[in-house]
Amino acid sequence: MIKIKDKEFVPFITESELLDRINVLGKQISEKFKDDQPILLGVLNGAFMFLSDLSKSIDIPVEVSFVKMSSYSGTSSTGEVKDLIGLGVDIKDRKVIVVEDIVDTGLSMSYLLELLSKKQPADVSVVTLLYKPEALKHAIKLDFVGFEIPNKFVVGYGLDYDGLGRNLPEIYQLK
Repeated sequence: MIKIKDKEFVPFITESELLDRINVLGKQISEKFKDDQPILLGVLNGAFMFLSDLSKSIDIPVEVSFVKMSSYSGTSSTGEVKDLIGLGVDIKDRKVIVVEDIVDTGLSMSYLLELLSKKQPADVSVVTLLYKPEALKHAIKLDFVGFEIPNKFVVGYGLDYDGLGRNLPEIYQLK
């Protein structure tokens, strides 16, 4: 068990489980895009660790870029997306793979996919490390999913609680 600020968290997904599953996702992505050179578009801040390990497990040429969005405050969604840092690469007629740490309500992803579609990419796929189907409020297509998890708050491996816990090498669940 660990404590972050006023909350206690218990181990949920180990570092080795994360890396094993990410290697599988990397192989799936490499196979699907073997004739392409897609852009991995990481959603900051949470996806930085996932994108790093995922990109190392992909054996085809890829470009890497980032956008930064937020719809969380503390342990719950604010219901409002804030686009903090915009897209820095031209994606017109390119294949884009959005790399997200977690999809729960789907609000941020829905907003991002709408924003990306206006840039006329050839195709947009979504890979998420974690998916909370019970929390989903916005219908979105997920092409690659690391783990389906219950609707509980998690930290670690890029995910945070009020900015803390991102540096943990595994994922913890709220006790």
